[in-house]
Amino acid sequence: MRQLQQNFDSGELELVDVPDPRTSSNGVLVDTRHSLVSAGTEQALIDLAKKSLLGKAKERPDLVKQVIEKTKNDGLQATYRSVRSRLDKPLPLGYSCSGRVIEVGDDVTDISVGDRVACGGAEYATHAEVNHVPENLCVSIPDAVDFRDAAFTTVGSIALQGIRRLDPTLGERIAVIGLGLVGRLTAKLLSAYGHPVLGIDIDPSKVEDATELSVGAVIGGDDIEHVAKSFSGGSGVDGVIITAATDSNQPVEMAGNIAREQGRVSVVGDVGMDIPREQYYEKELDFRLSRSYGPGRYDRAYEEKGNEYPIGYVRWTENRNMGEFLRLLDTGELDLDDLISHTFPFEDALEAYDLILEGEDYTGIVLEYDSNQTDRTRRIGLESGSKRSVSGQLTVGMIGAGSFATSTLLPTISGIDDLTITAIASATGVSGKTVGEKYDAEYITTDYEEILDDESIDLVVVATRHNLHAEIAVKALEAGKDVHVEKPLALNREELQAVVDAEQASDSRLMVGYNRRFSEPARTIKDELSGRNTPFMAQYRVNAGSVPSDHWTIDPEEGGGRIVGEVCHFVDLLRFFSESAPQEVYTIGPAVPEKSPTQQNIQSIIEFEDGSTGTITYTTLGDDSKSKESIEVFYGDQVHSIDDFKTGRFGMGKSKGFENEFQEFARTIQNGTQAPIPMRDIVEISLSTFAIRDSISADAPVKTDWEVDLNS
Repeated sequence: MRQLQQNFDSGELELVDVPDPRTSSNGVLVDTRHSLVSAGTEQALIDLAKKSLLGKAKERPDLVKQVIEKTKNDGLQATYRSVRSRLDKPLPLGYSCSGRVIEVGDDVTDISVGDRVACGGAEYATHAEVNHVPENLCVSIPDAVDFRDAAFTTVGSIALQGIRRLDPTLGERIAVIGLGLVGRLTAKLLSAYGHPVLGIDIDPSKVEDATELSVGAVIGGDDIEHVAKSFSGGSGVDGVIITAATDSNQPVEMAGNIAREQGRVSVVGDVGMDIPREQYYEKELDFRLSRSYGPGRYDRAYEEKGNEYPIGYVRWTENRNMGEFLRLLDTGELDLDDLISHTFPFEDALEAYDLILEGEDYTGIVLEYDSNQTDRTRRIGLESGSKRSVSGQLTVGMIGAGSFATSTLLPTISGIDDLTITAIASATGVSGKTVGEKYDAEYITTDYEEILDDESIDLVVVATRHNLHAEIAVKALEAGKDVHVEKPLALNREELQAVVDAEQASDSRLMVGYNRRFSEPARTIKDELSGRNTPFMAQYRVNAGSVPSDHWTIDPEEGGGRIVGEVCHFVDLLRFFSESAPQEVYTIGPAVPEKSPTQQNIQSIIEFEDGSTGTITYTTLGDDSKSKESIEVFYGDQVHSIDDFKTGRFGMGKSKGFENEFQEFARTIQNGTQAPIPMRDIVEISLSTFAIRDSISADAPVKTDWEVDLNS
């Protein structure tokens, strides 16, 4: 399929061939028929992308601060790779489209193949021939509404939410400042609900074209306050909706001037918000912000998982706003014909953006698609340059192309002579092509099983979200592949047993990405501890930093929580030092953040079979700008320490072991020997991590169990 993408580094736009997206359990695949160009939002993204690196930094000082802090903690090279991977990631444009459903996820109940749907959501309802859209961001299109008009649904919902935030009552007179696409839709919706509308814009032609207005006024040409008084009967308008987009504070000041006492102001557009206190205080005005399409927006549980809000508590969600917009189209109360200024075939989409960037007149720009159902593929071949002929070189299939894969794993693998990247699988294909071309892969796909079925692939690297690790590892081992899985290997004992069974039945190797044991600082301490005949005590402090409350890593089903997902790293390093199995753990910690679905702050004491003990302090309560990891090992009148795995004379370098990890794994595959981390170690680490999780729930020490069957 083709998708309109922007290179965020250069700002260039192009139509790109990418694999069809893969269907999630809570989503559908949609054969796109029309999509709407939201000129204001998309032009802002294009303008930002076209800026130089310095210009981008000036626009986003918050990100500059994050880069500086990452450089302090992770070193210059790792930070450069991370920034580079973000700049290299293409940005799909568009967020409002319509089409016909061609595939449905297992958990979708209210949508069927063949249904006509309107779709919303950035990175979902994009300008692409096929889109993957979560169920709650799709609404069925009534029979009387065509695909073209339905493509306006998401933008219409933004306008509708702005009205809901204003909360007008019957008969109230409303002013709309800014008559671009969202402003025109707002005026049309208000008119459909029976409200007299005063439309205000700086462009006389926009005021003239807006036939839905009761009264129009031109900034700079009319006395706006006089017009508003006349329109409202002398008291001022009951409410103002600001849909303009400008850095200026003028719309907010104007709204205060024309509103009546105890009136309301709803802000939809991106405008200056330096509220003049005296003006708003004297009239006791309500100032309200409208967020996107309505309740549910930016809530992963709602948008991605399909958890609906009960109608008795939240009457109008983003999905219900979309449905209401379509209802008004269906009844004929809303007519969009005069909003559509341009229609382009999808193959001419770049011409549509030329029109926007050149400053020509436009209102609604619609892209029109041919049906794409007969030409679908989840695999795209890439032109590959000449490759070095290295004896025993292993071909790698990478499953997952997220930030960690692109900033760390792929650069590491590409720098190792014994490995060559052949294929890359990503969930959507959006970033897959750019990444595939960068690393000279032969093909990209959105169906990871193509990599498992590819007889030319020697090594499969799994870097997906955590809930897929065990599933893919099992399938890859059953397919006869050597497998490297990023941590965690499994989210529970059942998944762990399934992986163990597959590994034991296979002549392939399994490796888990416990990279720290391969680092130079860790190897140095291990050498210092060799030959000891008494236990050690260790303190491992991890200043983990906070994550958003809806981040997938703390979701118990998708990420498994931070104990299972990350603390396993630190258990492994202590296990590496001790060379003996963990026997018992005791874990405590404050239940903060309060609403977190999984525990994020712990102190865990681990007792090993040789009598050594280690305490892991994992916390989100510290200063993110300070060092992340600090390790001290006490033994034989000595203290061995690691400070963020820094290396070199002045600590300017950093070695976390990624390169050594992959080099050693490649050698074991070539030499026909066991994987660098014994399977028994891998099982012990997983079971110990589960025990840490169980201990904090039980508020008691927990023995590490051996329920997993493992042949010696």
